[in-house]
Amino acid sequence: MNYDAIVIGTGQAGPALARRMAGSGMKVAIIERGRFGGTCVNTGCTPTKALVASAYAAHVARRGADFGFSAGEIKMDMQRVKARKDQIVGQSNSGVERSLKNLENCQVYEQHARFISAHEVEVGTEVLRSDRIFINVGGRAAVPAIPGLDQVDYLTNSSMMDLGFLPPHLVIIGGSYIGLEFGQMYRRFGSEVTIIELGPRLTPREDEDVSEAIKGFLTKEGITVRLKANCLSVGKQGSDVVLTVDCDGTSEIRGSHLLVATGRRPNTDDLGLARAGVQQDARGYIMVDDELRTSVPGIWALGDCNGRGAFTHTAWNDYEIVAGNLLDGQHRRVSDRITAYALYTDPPLGRAGMTEAEVRKSGRRALVGKIAMEDVSRAWEKSETEGFMKVLIDADTKAILGAAFLGTGGDEVLHCVLDVMYAKAPYTVIERAMHIHPTVAEFIPSLLGDLAPLSSESASDRT
Repeated sequence: MNYDAIVIGTGQAGPALARRMAGSGMKVAIIERGRFGGTCVNTGCTPTKALVASAYAAHVARRGADFGFSAGEIKMDMQRVKARKDQIVGQSNSGVERSLKNLENCQVYEQHARFISAHEVEVGTEVLRSDRIFINVGGRAAVPAIPGLDQVDYLTNSSMMDLGFLPPHLVIIGGSYIGLEFGQMYRRFGSEVTIIELGPRLTPREDEDVSEAIKGFLTKEGITVRLKANCLSVGKQGSDVVLTVDCDGTSEIRGSHLLVATGRRPNTDDLGLARAGVQQDARGYIMVDDELRTSVPGIWALGDCNGRGAFTHTAWNDYEIVAGNLLDGQHRRVSDRITAYALYTDPPLGRAGMTEAEVRKSGRRALVGKIAMEDVSRAWEKSETEGFMKVLIDADTKAILGAAFLGTGGDEVLHCVLDVMYAKAPYTVIERAMHIHPTVAEFIPSLLGDLAPLSSESASDRT
């Protein structure tokens, strides 16, 4: 069967691209072997943020006295929490499936796809052919080679979605974004939680002040954080999972359930990419150029499988780049976008551009502005004063280099800065803007009006 375009996978990029191409009159095939909507809809953003919202509501209710009321004892019904999450996921999942199956000029195949040549894809007993093939197969949890891990039952971000009960003691291997979000939410649901990180601090890609602040508010909520876990191994004693975290074997952590949250890997190992001649890197990610073209003309890779971003918004931007270049006569590139993402702990972290460590490493003259959330009136009004806001400026060009907003509303407020960065405007534009009171964003102009030279030493250098 010949098609004008074949799309493999229905994550964020694939369905949107199929709609654009089918709408332009192309005959399109889209292939999905599992659940429509990809990671974000089924096991990522949508379900986890629904769970975060339930955990936040319970947390605020327990703090009723801070706001002048008493809600009594807060009891979690994890079956209802799961049902709420499943209902939200179901709406998104079925919406993607329905829209594709009702799309004119589009044929949906619900089977596994494998390349048999650069322009041919095998789907069941059929062979589909096209000069344009788009890969959007996403990723899954990466499971490290920890001694004993293969001998115990463990959870990943995907299997956590099936839980309809409260683990008495959830032990999490991995102190980055997935592990921290699950750790805080399950602590608020009522579990005892221990987070184990092999490195010296949480969220290692962030600046040290961000890592320390996150560790601080998680610890206040009763989460045990264990850093520098040496010689980590896993075993089982009765119904418990037991982790040894020191080389001498004297330090053990015992829990009822284990979540492995140590990163992601691409779903590229069973696509037959070698038969198509598509090059991959050492970790299995499909190598692409600045316009998301693979090493084979006529094949593109979008979303998590290309290693150029691991977020829903980067996958969507991949779609915009490919569609803009192929259908709209544009010249859009991956390198045009600014790094931006969020960590959805409470408070959340919104990040854009360079970190403080990256700015120092660049050797440029820089300025920094920083304000604690406890100095922000809106944070006091909400009784949510953890965290800070930080912005980094190029001292010579006045360009905004990066920002970290760890505080209430930080994931939303960040866009005030991000949009100015995309406009390539100097920081003085936002410094002179009149923002609304009382908001968190109103303190950005004040922060930018009180800049100081960035020292050449990091916090770790000074200690």
